[in-house]
Amino acid sequence: MTSKNSEMSGSSPFKMRLVHLDLKGAPPKVCYLSEIFPLFRALGANGVLIEYEDMFPYEGHLRLLRAKHAYSPSEIKEILHLATLNELEVIPLVQTFGHMEFVLKHEALAHLREVARFPNTLNPHKEESLALVRAMIDQVMELHPGARWLHVGCDEVYYLGEGETSRQWLQQEPNSKAELCLSHMEAVASHVRARYPTTTPLMWDDMLRDIPEDQLSGSRVPQLVEPVLWDYGADLDLHGKALLVEKYRKSGFSWLWAASAFKGATGVNQSLTPIEHHLRNHLQWLQVAGSVPADTLRGIILTGWQRYDHFSVLCELLPVGIPSLAVCLQVLLHGDFAENVKARVENFLGISSLEEMSFRRN
Repeated sequence: MTSKNSEMSGSSPFKMRLVHLDLKGAPPKVCYLSEIFPLFRALGANGVLIEYEDMFPYEGHLRLLRAKHAYSPSEIKEILHLATLNELEVIPLVQTFGHMEFVLKHEALAHLREVARFPNTLNPHKEESLALVRAMIDQVMELHPGARWLHVGCDEVYYLGEGETSRQWLQQEPNSKAELCLSHMEAVASHVRARYPTTTPLMWDDMLRDIPEDQLSGSRVPQLVEPVLWDYGADLDLHGKALLVEKYRKSGFSWLWAASAFKGATGVNQSLTPIEHHLRNHLQWLQVAGSVPADTLRGIILTGWQRYDHFSVLCELLPVGIPSLAVCLQVLLHGDFAENVKARVENFLGISSLEEMSFRRN
């Protein structure tokens, strides 16, 4: 099955197909991953993006970040071993700017918030903020030696520029919120590049989208990171995506990634995955890939969110989203969802008909 999938993936515009494991809600036990990784591979995945959040076994002064049921270092090693056995490349994800709730909720670190009332965004002005992020990255990389990519998050940096220090800084010409954002991204990515020369930082692209091309190209960010363009909708703005890709390429980014969703993107408290929505999302991303130069998109990350943020309720759990993941991966491999592809998915899942699942829009 593996060699056959390798053969088939030659026709997919996405050479890398990563399944996102969001561990900030109902994280799976390692024994479950040992059962599910072979299925990921059989369905056409060749990597996993692991968003550890508080499930990583932080040590020393970072130990307070751990959840009570966090993985142990030996369990992390076992996960990496299982991934290797199933030919799945592992990319760890460490949030370093926004979505820092699991860090900044702690009283001992609350002084590093951009806005005192909200624990989601890090204050980029404080040297201690950067030292914290560097320490987190270093501990994660220590348990992921040889990782070719490290995802540093940087999405949805809410309230950036609204802290008192930022307000004062922004009053000085020619300072801007975009410059504030880029300077922190550059500092984080520079640390990764300097400390781990064979590791390339990945970064969600939403904070970059509205920054003018000349400002992007004037920073070092395009030389340091590979942005991940994410959109989980069923009806993408295909022309807009092509223009965004062109802007990023002109700004100096050498490689880009796409990010779709196989679950966790249609409602904060969604319980059943609307497979048709996610099928359409992937068909649309295939159209985007077909409309841009072939050497542009390195791969696609199929996100599977467990919560919208650290304090949110759970949405669909991973087992519930597996049928949708099967559909989405097979579509990426075959380029459509013809009857023979549908039959393959049903065979993989051991079910008589996908219609019996949640194959509808909610």
